[in-house]
Amino acid sequence: MEVLRTPDERFTRLPGFPYEPRYHDVTCDDGTTLRMHFVDEGAGPVVLLMHGEPTWSFLYRTMIPPLVTAGLRVLAPDLIGFGRSDKPTDPSDYTYERHVDWVDQWLTGLDLSDITFFGQDWGGLIGLRLVARHPERFARVIVANTGLPTGDQQMSEAFLKWQRFAATTPVFPVSPMIQRSTLTDLPADVLAGYDAPFPDESYKAGARVFPSLVPTRPDDPSSQPNRDAWGLLVEWNKPLLTAFSDSDPITAGTERVFHGLVPGAAGQPHVTIESAGHFLQEDKGPELADVIIRFMAG
Repeated sequence: MEVLRTPDERFTRLPGFPYEPRYHDVTCDDGTTLRMHFVDEGAGPVVLLMHGEPTWSFLYRTMIPPLVTAGLRVLAPDLIGFGRSDKPTDPSDYTYERHVDWVDQWLTGLDLSDITFFGQDWGGLIGLRLVARHPERFARVIVANTGLPTGDQQMSEAFLKWQRFAATTPVFPVSPMIQRSTLTDLPADVLAGYDAPFPDESYKAGARVFPSLVPTRPDDPSSQPNRDAWGLLVEWNKPLLTAFSDSDPITAGTERVFHGLVPGAAGQPHVTIESAGHFLQEDKGPELADVIIRFMAG
C-alpha cells in the first residue's frame, strides 16, 4: 500500500485552529500501519465529533471552544485519507468497512466511554456503525445531515449526481465544493484550510472514492453490515437527537427515519438548524455546540 503524509507546514497558521496535533496508529488488514490524527481538547465527559467528506477536524473549529468552556472533553479525529491523517493513494485501498475498522481501532485504543456522539455526512455513516458495534461506550447520539443507508431505498437525485461527479471529474475541487455546500461566504483563509490536506490530486484518493462507497443497491458490500447496525438502532433506548439543517438537498427528510425507527428519539427536543446548508458546522457552528451542551445537560 502506497501512503502519502501531508507535510506539516501545510497546517501552519490555520484560522481558529491552534490545536496541538495528536496521533494514533491503526493497522490495515494487509498489515500496513497508518497514522490517524485527532484533536483532543478539554476535560470532562467525552464529546466525539466526526466529520465527513471532503472535510476534516478543521470543520469543528468554531464548536470546540464553547464545548471545552462548558467542561467537556472534545475529540475530533481525521478519517484516514483526510486532514492530517495518512492518505493511501490507491482508491481501492478505501472501503466502508476499512473506515469503520480504522476508527474502531482509534476509539478502543483510547478506551473511550460514556461518549456523546455527533456525526455529520460520512461521520454519521461510520460513527453510527461504531455505536451499533459498541453500544456500551455511548451515552447519547446526535445526528446531523447524515444517515445509515442500506441500498434498499432510492437515493436522492442530488446524491447520485454528486456520486457521478466525484467518479469522473479530472480535478476534485475540495474548497469550492465546501463553499457550494454552505450558505455562508467563507473567507479565503478558511477555504485554504480545507485545501491544506491535499497538496495535489495524488492525495485525494480517499475523498474522491467516498461517494462510491455509500450503499446504493441492496447487494453493496456494506449493505448487510448497515442492516445489522439498524438491528441495534431500532432497539436503542438511550437518547438520540436529530439536528438537521433546513437547506441540504442531499439529506433532507432523513431525520424522519431516525424519528420513526429509533426508540431513543421519542420525546427528544429535535431541532432544525435554520439558514444552514450541508456543512452546517460552517454556517451555524456555535449554535450546534449549544445544541450539544443543552442536550447533554438535559
